[in-house]
Amino acid sequence: MNLMTRITTALSAGALALLSLAGCDDQRIRELEEDVSTEADVRARFGEPERIWPEADGGHTLEYNRQPAGQRNYMITIGPGGKMTALQQVLAPHHFEKIQPGMGEEQVRRLLGKPARQIPYALKQQTEWEWNWADGTRRMEFIAVFDQQGRVVRSYSAEKLPDGP
Repeated sequence: MNLMTRITTALSAGALALLSLAGCDDQRIRELEEDVSTEADVRARFGEPERIWPEADGGHTLEYNRQPAGQRNYMITIGPGGKMTALQQVLAPHHFEKIQPGMGEEQVRRLLGKPARQIPYALKQQTEWEWNWADGTRRMEFIAVFDQQGRVVRSYSAEKLPDGP
C-alpha cells in the first residue's frame, strides 16, 4: 500500500469514527428523558463524566467532553432528587456569547467544558483555549484568550482551516 493510500484510508477511518460518535450520542440522548431518567441511566449511556460540577440547589452537573475529536460537549444536570433535569450541548453560539472579558478559566470551563487544546504564547503572556464545533457543514473553532492571571481578554469564533499536506 503506498503512502497516499494509507493516508486516505486513515483519514476516512477518522471521519467515520467522528460520525459514529455523533450518531451514538444522538441515540443516547433519545433514550433519556428529563425528570424521568436517573443519574444511573445517564451514566449507563454516557459513561463516567469528565468532571462533576456542584449546583446551588444540591444537584450536580455531569460534564461529557467530546474534544478534540468531536464537535460537541454535553452538560447533563442531575437534580437533588436524582433525576436528569437538563441535557445541553454547550458548544454553540448562544453559549459562546456568555464568555465575557474578565471571566476566569474555571468559569469558562464550567460553561463550555474542557477545551480541545490549550496553547500558551509565552511572548504575549497569554494562553488560548480552543473548542471544535460545527456550524452546519462548516468546521469551526471557538477561541478564548486568557491573560497571565487566567482572565478572558477576548473570545471569538473562526472557521477551522483544513489541515495541511
